[in-house]
Amino acid sequence: MEVLTDGLIDGLIDGHCHRVLARDLDRAAFETACTEADLPPPPGVSYLDSRVGLAVRRWCAPALGLPVHAPADDYLARRAELGWRATTEALLRAAGLAELLVDTGLDDPDLLGEAGLAAASGARVREVVRLERVAETLPADTGAAEFAAAFASALDGRVRTAAAVKSVAAYRHGLAVPARPPPPRAVQRAAGAWLRGGRGRITDPDLLGHLLWAGVGTGLPLQLHTGFGDRDLALHRADPALAQPFLAALDPRGAPVVLLHCYPFHRNAGWLAQVYPHVHVDVGLTLTHAGDAVLPEFFELAPFGKLLFSTDAYLLPELYLVGAARFRHALRRLLDTWRADDSVSIADAERITALVGAGNARRLYGPGTTTTVR
Repeated sequence: MEVLTDGLIDGLIDGHCHRVLARDLDRAAFETACTEADLPPPPGVSYLDSRVGLAVRRWCAPALGLPVHAPADDYLARRAELGWRATTEALLRAAGLAELLVDTGLDDPDLLGEAGLAAASGARVREVVRLERVAETLPADTGAAEFAAAFASALDGRVRTAAAVKSVAAYRHGLAVPARPPPPRAVQRAAGAWLRGGRGRITDPDLLGHLLWAGVGTGLPLQLHTGFGDRDLALHRADPALAQPFLAALDPRGAPVVLLHCYPFHRNAGWLAQVYPHVHVDVGLTLTHAGDAVLPEFFELAPFGKLLFSTDAYLLPELYLVGAARFRHALRRLLDTWRADDSVSIADAERITALVGAGNARRLYGPGTTTTVR
């Protein structure tokens, strides 16, 4: 019986990712960047003794000229020998990505810029605008009465060439977000409290709700962080089911909402994608950390036209290659299993592969513009 081949999963569109570090790392920093942790492991424990660590040695070692499953010490020595620039280019090129939708909301001077990322990967790069970051970088003289208008103006300038907007409300308050735009008086009150408090991270639900509804108003796809992340997150508040009233209040004919990551609530996300026409599910980050066995669970309820690939890679170029390789491997295994028991034709398997790998993203995010490589 015919099965899928690697060539059918080329040219992936990475629907959500981040920039990588433009500097070399010592072992401790590399290990931590392979996780969602921000503290070193206890004595006798290595973060590379994990599914991610094994995947780096399986998929990334050959891209750097080492045998498959090369020991971690050999891998890190080879990485140091090549240096960050050559390592980044080798790993990003090996990932076989056609387009990257990059969340630019994380600001670190050591991160490679979008043009550098495009040059290293050979892929088109488009921006995903983080709503909270736009608000938190408004001019210092912005007052509470001017906040809403200043944010609207700043957001309008940022989204003209963007692929999507994104909210991290799950990190700041949780996904029980307002089912209608907060009234202007509540927004002004919340903005005033935030400004008086030193303009730190925005956590007020009214202010976050205002940003979220403004994002809806751009007409661009709205990406929502859901599910797991680093320990700054209250996991029980990141269940996408909590956002059901907000999702239900949106016009189903409007711009799509893309639920990112989702794990361990990916089955809840799949149900939301089935019952709401405008809701979609992105598998990024989950496969990298949780492994291949989770992908079939994404396929249980969500229509195939609602599933999207991404890596959610951040800091390490390895996470681009691991995310892409694990997705290809998991999807091929899943569809080959369906083929083996005659649950799907080879033509349908190829069509599903094309949809999830790039077609759905192309339909949702459109052609857009490309970052100029200089």
